[in-house]
Amino acid sequence: MNVFELMIEYIKEGRVKIDRSKFAGKVVTVHDPCNYGRKSEKAFGHGYYDEIRWITKQICDTVVETYPTRENNFCCGAGGGAWAMPYAEERIYYGRKKAEQFKEVGAEIVVAPCHNCRDQIMKSLTKEYDLDIETYYLWELLAEAIIIEPWPEDEVEKARAEAKAQWDALDISDDEDEDDDWEPPK
Repeated sequence: MNVFELMIEYIKEGRVKIDRSKFAGKVVTVHDPCNYGRKSEKAFGHGYYDEIRWITKQICDTVVETYPTRENNFCCGAGGGAWAMPYAEERIYYGRKKAEQFKEVGAEIVVAPCHNCRDQIMKSLTKEYDLDIETYYLWELLAEAIIIEPWPEDEVEKARAEAKAQWDALDISDDEDEDDDWEPPK
């Protein structure tokens, strides 16, 4: 199971509740990272395009596509680890098409699941091409919209009992006084 499948499972099961008003009215687009798309398709037989969009559409009400998209999408310019390399001019130049795509669709928020892509879009393309956008990891977008509800007292007690049973089964003491003299290593 990967992080996309886990997020989908949690959303479908209702384990994660989403506040759709958090990004209401914002124009959102998805950037398809080379690593999660074309590279995954070649290496594992499956590119992650639809999963990312499904999750995004559960959170945001206005999701638009750039063109081309999915396996034909333009690289942001940071692919192959270029973000960490000393090729800033080239990286920014190669990202120009991606910046044009964002402007063409009027994106206000870009979802970039890959860390290289997110950093390139957020720290380079936004500045160099005067993009008025916010850039989020997919998990970050979900975290921003998550509804946190307090547990009812009976659920808290049930969780405490289950935790105690696990500690007991592993013969681990939960004596709080044992660690009073503990200090972190220096």
